[in-house]
Amino acid sequence: MRNPDYLANELLNEFEATGAQELLDLARRVFEDREPDLRRLPMIRYHFGAFEPLDNALAILRVADLVIIRRSGTPGKVQEHHYLLTMKGRAAMDTLASSAEELAWYRDRAKIVAQIAGDLGGKALKDRQYLQAEYKETELKRVIVPVTERVRARLAALLGG
Repeated sequence: MRNPDYLANELLNEFEATGAQELLDLARRVFEDREPDLRRLPMIRYHFGAFEPLDNALAILRVADLVIIRRSGTPGKVQEHHYLLTMKGRAAMDTLASSAEELAWYRDRAKIVAQIAGDLGGKALKDRQYLQAEYKETELKRVIVPVTERVRARLAALLGG
């Protein structure tokens, strides 16, 4: 969601794998709606990929009982975090999304991201991002480089223009 051009690239990957026209249409809409320009929230590349501390944002959601956090792994060594929307959180999102189109965009994009991610865990998704040269070659402690122009050209080629 934070890098719509990367999402569009994944949509194109899925389109090429499945031929599902709605994926190509959605990738086209990402660019028609200027999402890479208007909705990008840059992230910094650290040793293990994109990183941003989640504690403050999650604390607000957790104290309001909008999310729950589950950790898996062995005692003293968390391997994975699972962030789950509670019933109260879903109701809040539905209320907010129905009252503001801007917020509905986040709900809708989260569904698409979840669909593309499937059952993959964080490490597998991170490894998938590292397949992008721009991502992989971004220097540590620098903003992750956009793929906008490359993906726009790829989309144009797939659309036949």
